[in-house]
Amino acid sequence: MHITPVSRPSPWHLPVLLVLAAALAACGHAPAKRTPPAASTHAWPQVAPADPAAASAVLMRALGLVGTPYRYGGNTPESGFDCSGLVNYVYRDMLALNLPRTSRELAAVQGPKISPQRLAAGDLVFFGNKGNVWHVGIYVGEGRFVHAPSTGGTVRLDRLDGPYWQQHYTGAKRVLN
Repeated sequence: MHITPVSRPSPWHLPVLLVLAAALAACGHAPAKRTPPAASTHAWPQVAPADPAAASAVLMRALGLVGTPYRYGGNTPESGFDCSGLVNYVYRDMLALNLPRTSRELAAVQGPKISPQRLAAGDLVFFGNKGNVWHVGIYVGEGRFVHAPSTGGTVRLDRLDGPYWQQHYTGAKRVLN
């Protein structure tokens, strides 16, 4: 029997892996009533992450969880995820990085605030209104983010410039430095 070693993809594989993962994630996981988002007219600059290997690990893990059921308070693939449980699980599992548990606490983490035009893969994106943050996701690039949206849903990929998310976007933080 011959065993072939598995190697880690190099950072230049990231765009190819993201496209493949996004294509696979789109197959049959969206609720039947959900209409596909319109193509973006916004040009999203490509900003290289400070640590491409760490960003790649985070993205591959997060994209691999697309389709996992939402569960309030959930923080594992077996139990399901809420938004901050998903973020915590991905960063802890892939980078041994312990982050605060709630979206509000995550938004308060020390670190540079990032404008939408400077987002890099692995940045945390936040949503809310009237100064309150109540939702978080992981930016994957090209204006898209992975998140656990709501009861009855599943972890999914959405667009920052979709009407709902654009209206409730409150900012972003970079945790990969």
